[in-house]
Amino acid sequence: MIMANGQKTWCVAKPSSDQATLVGNINFACSQVDCQILRRGCPCYAPDNLINHASIAMNLYYQAKGRNHWNCDFRNTALIVQTDPSYANCIYA
Repeated sequence: MIMANGQKTWCVAKPSSDQATLVGNINFACSQVDCQILRRGCPCYAPDNLINHASIAMNLYYQAKGRNHWNCDFRNTALIVQTDPSYANCIYA
């Protein structure tokens, strides 16, 4: 596991990202990794909004590709965070 300053890291979408970019990020990430957890009825479907779905998809990609800073760029629309963004039954890897 690669860590920043000894801590686990996650990749999330920047809140300032526009909707078209978020859709593109979801499509790209989910073409590379399994995004089943985003399907209706799955733990990470709700809340059903682009920023949430993009963050989950982008993090799945980031984790799968080795947690390198360049795996969490998405044309400068992503942030690496050290606080676990998991919520309810939606567990970020």
